[in-house]
Amino acid sequence: MSTRRDLICARLRDEGQKTAALFRGLDEAAFSQQVYTTGPNWCVRDVLAHLVSAEQTFTFYGQDILAGGQGAPEGFVIDEYNAAQVGGLRDAAPASLIGQFEAARAATLDMVGGMSEADLDRLGRHPWFGQVPVENMCKLIYRHTMLHERDVRRALETGQPVAHVDARPPAG
Repeated sequence: MSTRRDLICARLRDEGQKTAALFRGLDEAAFSQQVYTTGPNWCVRDVLAHLVSAEQTFTFYGQDILAGGQGAPEGFVIDEYNAAQVGGLRDAAPASLIGQFEAARAATLDMVGGMSEADLDRLGRHPWFGQVPVENMCKLIYRHTMLHERDVRRALETGQPVAHVDARPPAG
């Protein structure tokens, strides 16, 4: 019988492989395609840098929660953090970013694979969703990647950035 942890690990592994394969299959010009029209106007390369940063940050705060911490601190401003992190990876080559993404996903898999079922029920602070169970955070990491991957594919297929959708975290 599969546990919740096993199912999450399978999705993390499978979706991570799909994401790495997508980026690995792009030519150099594709990394310059603009994906978003708002905020920092990220191109494909920036989205990949964001996925690296988000994965690393998730593991950092996930480990904090598992050690008894709160997770992301109060006052964490996700848009500012994302802009700074992506900017900090600005000079990394796409091949390097793909390797960093794969390493970060492997670290996430190691962390989640080492969790007990009870760990998945621990509450912690997520910078977007607020106080939620670790299980939700674990699922969010692969869903987050899937959403950005969808937008990258759409921008590449159409040659146009994806239309803005005003997203807000759920109330509650």
